[in-house]
Amino acid sequence: MATESPKYEVLAKYEGFEVRRYVSYVVAETEVDGERGDAGNSAFGLLAGYIFGGNTSSSKIEMTAPVTQSQKIEMTSPVTQTQSGAHWKVQFSMPSKWTMETLPKPKDSRVTLRVVPERVVAVLRYSGTWSEANYQEHLTALKEGLKREGLGSTGEPTWARYDPPWTPWFLRKNEVQLELATPPPSPT
Repeated sequence: MATESPKYEVLAKYEGFEVRRYVSYVVAETEVDGERGDAGNSAFGLLAGYIFGGNTSSSKIEMTAPVTQSQKIEMTSPVTQTQSGAHWKVQFSMPSKWTMETLPKPKDSRVTLRVVPERVVAVLRYSGTWSEANYQEHLTALKEGLKREGLGSTGEPTWARYDPPWTPWFLRKNEVQLELATPPPSPT
């Protein structure tokens, strides 16, 4: 049985990555603190609780893919950096049959619903483990590809994981995504 994912159109393909236009969709999201892996695990439990009936109508909501995770960086002054974790936003996209008006409200106040507007993103797909080193290697490759093609990004990168943890590491479908500052020129 296929798992639903947000709808997109491929606008351009480059060496090592592609550019997609995603249509608007609804997400359930939460914010957690900690190291990337630990934060993803704790957020997953909160979001799974919502879709497995932890909502005002006790409705079960189908699981979708991917689970996305991005670092949420607050603007502060002075700018400082620490090595002890970070603040993360983790999202489950909702099946397309649901809207903000029809989705039941989460019982847990740490879970919120919102609409992700249409956006254009550069995407590098890769397989393998969910290690920090693997993620960073592919994020660096995507940034280098954008630079090579003269494309600029905006915001923080998003890590998209499509498979459950019991999927063998060599079969996992993962992506690193960066929203583009401007869409690429149309192919000629």
